[in-house]
Parts: sequence; C-alpha cells; structure tokens
Amino acid sequence: MTPTSYSPGLHKLVTLQVNEIEHLTSSNNFIVFSEKIISKYNLEKVGIITHNFENDSFTIAICLKESHICIHTWPEFNQLTLDVYLCNYLQDNTAKVKAITQEYIDFFKAIILKESEINR
Repeated sequence: MTPTSYSPGLHKLVTLQVNEIEHLTSSNNFIVFSEKIISKYNLEKVGIITHNFENDSFTIAICLKESHICIHTWPEFNQLTLDVYLCNYLQDNTAKVKAITQEYIDFFKAIILKESEINR
C-alpha cells in the first residue's frame, strides 16, 4: 500500500437473529470461539472486557492490535449485534473482516436482520 492509496479499513456491523438462546447467554463460548478466530486469522489480542448481565446476556469488547471485535446480546429478543473492524495499516484486511464476520454468523447459526459496511 502506498501512502496515497491508504484506506483505514472496513468496519462491518450486523444485527443477527439467533434461535439457540444458549449462544446468547454463554459469554465463555463466545470467548473460546473468538480465541480460535484470532489465532486462525493471525490477529493480535491486546485485551478483552466482558460484562455478564443479570438476564445472562453479555457484552464483550476484544481489543486487537488491528482494532476490535465487539458483541452485545439480547436473549429476550433472540438477537445480537456484532461489529468487526480491522485497520489496513500494513495490508488490506477487507477480505478478513468479511470472512471473520461470516464465521461468527455461522457460529451463531444466525439470520442477518441488518448489515452495514463502513469503509473508513
């Protein structure tokens, strides 16, 4: 990438319908799966923050050297929101963002309710 062609990266946001409630209430399963994703795509985890709510929903932010993966679940509505953003500092990560998002959709066996892509 040359300095004149630099694009900061793709930010993909999805709202998903998930029928298996245990996927929306098990923050540990999400973390275990995310660790596999981080390894598979050669990402570098900087830190992770998890908050479990009284109704077993959860919010997780995974800070990556490349940017972040965040999730918020609403089991009472069978939904979650997920965002994946990787910057393009040393390489174009557009395809990675799309592949990672699809892996999460498959993991949750989800139906996409809303999908947005922001090229930053």
